[in-house]
Amino acid sequence: MHVPKPLLAALLLAPGALAQSPLYGQCGGIGWTGPTTCVSGSTCVYSNAYYSQCLPGTAVTTTTTKAATTAATTTKAATTTTAAASTSCQTAAHGFAALNGGTTGGNGGTVVVVNNWADLKKYATSTGKYVIKVSGKIVATTTGEEIPVTNDKTIVGIGTTGEIYGGGFGFNNVKNIIIRNLKIGNTYDGDWEGKTHDWDGIQSDTSSNIWVDHCIFERGADGLIDLRLDSNYITISYTTFRNHNKVLGIGWTDNVITQATIHHCYFQNVEQRNPSADNLKYAHLYNNYLYNITSYGHYSRGSTNMRIENVYFEKANNPITRDSTAILQASGCTFVSCTGTTAANSGTAFNPSSFYSYTVDATANVPALVKANAQPIASICPS
Repeated sequence: MHVPKPLLAALLLAPGALAQSPLYGQCGGIGWTGPTTCVSGSTCVYSNAYYSQCLPGTAVTTTTTKAATTAATTTKAATTTTAAASTSCQTAAHGFAALNGGTTGGNGGTVVVVNNWADLKKYATSTGKYVIKVSGKIVATTTGEEIPVTNDKTIVGIGTTGEIYGGGFGFNNVKNIIIRNLKIGNTYDGDWEGKTHDWDGIQSDTSSNIWVDHCIFERGADGLIDLRLDSNYITISYTTFRNHNKVLGIGWTDNVITQATIHHCYFQNVEQRNPSADNLKYAHLYNNYLYNITSYGHYSRGSTNMRIENVYFEKANNPITRDSTAILQASGCTFVSCTGTTAANSGTAFNPSSFYSYTVDATANVPALVKANAQPIASICPS
């Protein structure tokens, strides 16, 4: 969860003593015992089962803009909110993405609804804050194209049907991006090794404050997510990765600065990079479910400092892997019908709770919890 520092002390000392939660304070979630209403001018917005947050909310007006027409997409108009944005479909990140000023995406900016590639690209590459709501399935005009997303953007699917088919997103030296409630992928070209095309669901170079939440990634031509070249302050939560070879690579640099939180994710019928954390300053992995992994599971690589908590491994080959130069501390994990080797703990891992608050679920509950929630959820962005 993310609570700004000026409010943190008061919330920790007496979470139930306040009549209402302050702006950006917590206002709900499993285990929360504090207030469930917000001060005037803010609204309690659902983030996940364990966290809701008070975010600014004001009245909005809407206008309609003419949509671009493409051969591969329909030509319905994009709906644009031109006044201050409502809190619908908006929330802030938790985990490492909550640091470095926080990850709020386009919160408080212009809200648009898109249903075609041209409009999606138009607003994702625009200057300024945008909350871009994806309505239904959007097919990339050119297979494998990665839209170069600019600073301060939220791209979120409406209901459970938002989808980016045959394309993805690229982050190049940008900051403050949220991707939520979407299915992304299906650029697979028949090359299981991913050497024919560099088509990723998300590819990030030297970017910061990235939150990927409640998504499904599948069948890419290269990596499902590649976070490279000192990309930092990353959280990936409640997301499914399935039917793929090179799944989730983070790092790919000699610099040891990247910090990432990966939790309640479902790695299903995949081969490698689940994830591969290469030279991460801090990697916090908890409550993930790995099922039918053919190469290796969680990998502390290079000089990574990795903390693993309450992860459920089932039918996983080499469920936990560690380089001799890496730090690894795994606890509370379950291994069912696994093969290969499981790396022993080594070194002193960092303490995630010294950076942010989080709740760890019982490992026995992880498969059911993750299968039910690691996907688009209708309540995240109802309309």
